[in-house]
Amino acid sequence: MADAALKSHNGSNLPLSAGLDQHLLWVLVATTLLGLVMVASASVSIAEQATGDSLFYFKRQAFFVLLGCGVAIAFVQIPLENWLRAGPWLLLLAFIPLLLVLIPGVGREVNGAVRWIPLGVFNLQVAEPVKLLISLYLAGYLVRRQEQLQSSMLAFLVPVVIAGLCAFLLLMQPDFGTALLLMALVMGLLFLAGAPLWRFVVLVSGLLAVAAVLVVYTPYRWQRVTAFMDPWSDPFHTGFQLTQSLIAIGRGEWLGAGLGGSVQKLFYLPEAHTDFVFSVIAEETGLVGVLLVVGVFAFITWRALRLGWDCHRHRLPLAGYIAWSAGLAIGVQAFINMGVATGLLPTKGLTLPFFSYGGSSALVTGAFVGLLLRSGYELNQARAEGRRPEEESR
Repeated sequence: MADAALKSHNGSNLPLSAGLDQHLLWVLVATTLLGLVMVASASVSIAEQATGDSLFYFKRQAFFVLLGCGVAIAFVQIPLENWLRAGPWLLLLAFIPLLLVLIPGVGREVNGAVRWIPLGVFNLQVAEPVKLLISLYLAGYLVRRQEQLQSSMLAFLVPVVIAGLCAFLLLMQPDFGTALLLMALVMGLLFLAGAPLWRFVVLVSGLLAVAAVLVVYTPYRWQRVTAFMDPWSDPFHTGFQLTQSLIAIGRGEWLGAGLGGSVQKLFYLPEAHTDFVFSVIAEETGLVGVLLVVGVFAFITWRALRLGWDCHRHRLPLAGYIAWSAGLAIGVQAFINMGVATGLLPTKGLTLPFFSYGGSSALVTGAFVGLLLRSGYELNQARAEGRRPEEESR
């Protein structure tokens, strides 16, 4: 299986631009531009107060997006087989920033959490590249261990243990949201790879027990859960973020207050341009805008899952797993962020891909976009060479 994944398709004359998924590409471009508009709208007041320049965060985000586009273009150029060969190094690179950020004097503390490493131009949120590196490593691992995964418990547990170690280091920061996202990503890939269902029942039961202990015995997490259950019981303290978010969403009604018309972003809604930008979108564009954003993420996730399935049918397992990784990483994170903003989930510090302000998120999202487009290119390249789907070649 691994040997098949390492076969190069560079002999095809299919141009890179012609081999890209055009529908997905233009949806991604439109989503990125819409995200820039919403960052500008959501941050105008806080930028004016903090810097005197109402477009300060928009300008920085535009710079980050340009860098993210450069990352996407670079990743599109790299044959996926290179990531398979680099597996051990990817795993090592994933753990280095997780350890560095915990060293006093290296990691930067913001609001009681040490999640960032200052890099001059911006602060690197270490969870973002870790999510990418673990996804790439796991895709290669599943290609190499596909057959053992069906029969060997050890083959199933190795990625779970690796993800568990990463999650433990994330909880040290603390970053419960990304730890949860990483475990969901690993379990999703293992499920799609065909691991026996009963193993997931055991694993999920264990993870739920651990999560319950972490919530109950950590005061600020328990406070978030109680605020989530009844935010209106303490709307000016523990329930403040969620109540302000719900007010913003309710105020949007059907068509919204108009672009720039949000009242909640005027120092009422905390993190309006980062974690809660979805609430501003709802307030300014209404139910129509909400459905559009949800539809965009549903389309990206569906397209990635469909692409992964088609890659497997054409005997491109590495491209398939990487497409699934990118789709799950973007889709699950978007679901958690929107779930938090609407009160479906307890508060987590996760950004909304393409829409939230942040350099680390923009760069890593660009990398996932590049990987997703590269997977589609290698699939189209295989089709151009005349490779038929598996069931048709029998």
